[in-house]
Amino acid sequence: MLLRVRVELPDRPGSLAQVTKVLGAAGADITQVTVLDRGEGRAVDDITVCCPAGTPTQTLVRSLQGVDGVTAVSVWPTREAPGTYPELEVLKYLTTAGDRALTTLVDSLPALFSADWAAAVAGRRVVHASWRAPHDPAVPLEPPARPEALTLDDGLHAVHAPLPPLALSLVLARSEGPAFHRIEVHRLTRILEIFLSLPATEHSLARRLHA
Repeated sequence: MLLRVRVELPDRPGSLAQVTKVLGAAGADITQVTVLDRGEGRAVDDITVCCPAGTPTQTLVRSLQGVDGVTAVSVWPTREAPGTYPELEVLKYLTTAGDRALTTLVDSLPALFSADWAAAVAGRRVVHASWRAPHDPAVPLEPPARPEALTLDDGLHAVHAPLPPLALSLVLARSEGPAFHRIEVHRLTRILEIFLSLPATEHSLARRLHA
């Protein structure tokens, strides 16, 4: 199974090597490392690992606790296959999706961001939700001026993003794992900018909104 491990570690030579060594000793096959942040002597990395099915996430957390200066922020499941450039595949599908552009986007985002579900909403009305979304998904009341990360009262981590020019917004959520990092928010922002620039997008949104 694929897991995502988010760690904070000293930004100095050898720190990442120590992390990968203990993860390997715990049975994790490291497939990808993404640097999310660096500054003031610290770094934040997302490490994708492949583990035997049923491996407890706490096994990986315990393996990191003994590494000096390293904090295991979170371990959670991911469906994003490393090295496949999934954004490009999704954007390719969107260019030919026609009236299904919005549903294709919403259905694709959870896998792209190691999240649980996504939904496009008009006010409180769900226009389309991905298959793992709850029956009555939590939706923030007011769409923000720009995409922003937030944690709801029940602990659900989300990104809430406006979808102009129509009165729609998008919610991307995960119940496991850490809050969305600003790099993840920026990545989503860029995907949405491209999506909204596609010729078929406005027509697709209008059809869904008035369905």
